[in-house]
Amino acid sequence: MKPIIIISTYPNKNSITKIANVLVKNKIVACVNITKISSIYSWQGKIKNTSEYIALFKTTQKNKKVLKEKIKVTHPYKVPEIAEITITSINKSYLKWLVESTN
Repeated sequence: MKPIIIISTYPNKNSITKIANVLVKNKIVACVNITKISSIYSWQGKIKNTSEYIALFKTTQKNKKVLKEKIKVTHPYKVPEIAEITITSINKSYLKWLVESTN
C-alpha cells in the first residue's frame, strides 16, 4: 500500500478542523497535521499577505481520489490548493499504522 500526503491551505483553523475530524473518523485519512502559516500570493490582481492554516492529509493511494473530492466539495476557497506529494520512503511501523488507520 503506497502512502501519500495531500496538502491544502485553509483560511482559519475551524474550517480545517471540521473536515479533518470527519476524514479521520471515516478512515479516509490516518492523520491531518494543521499549522498556522503566513502566505503571500497574488489574487485578483493584488498581492495578498495573509495568515492561513496548512493541512497535511496523510493517507494511502487507494483513498486519494475520495480525499481530493471531499476537500474540493467542502473547501471554503473558490480555488483551493489540492497538491499531492508522493512518498518514496517511509518507516515500516508508521506505514503499518497508516494503512491500519485507513482500512
